[in-house]
Amino acid sequence: MAYWLVKSEPSVWSWDQQVGRGAKGEPWTGVRNHTAKQNLEKMKKGDLAFYYHSNEGKEIVGIVEIIREAYLDPTDKSAKFVCVDIKADKPLKTPVTLAAIKADNKLAEMDLVKYSRLSVQSVTAEQWKHVCKLGGL
Repeated sequence: MAYWLVKSEPSVWSWDQQVGRGAKGEPWTGVRNHTAKQNLEKMKKGDLAFYYHSNEGKEIVGIVEIIREAYLDPTDKSAKFVCVDIKADKPLKTPVTLAAIKADNKLAEMDLVKYSRLSVQSVTAEQWKHVCKLGGL
């Protein structure tokens, strides 16, 4: 299993909206960065991702599961980019803020710190376990 982080502005698509989609999940569309696209293409069904509220909140609020692997993004008229389908798995008991992540030496190498603008990021197993612990899971 691989671990990931996906970002969304809560005013565009929030954790609560994601939860509201239930077991059918939601296509993760709109990614237009080639590095993020490559990360989407690497995702496998059953992988898990942190759900990060960007711009507003700046915190990891939940965990989603990849339920459909990469396919052409129907919102991309150029047919160059892909999306995956995700469903909400569980919320973090305590959201983990970007400030807390930056202040934690164990997370200094996390992509969220190093590549702050990248919308789909990989997360190591060690980082995953540590963030889950910080989030009360």
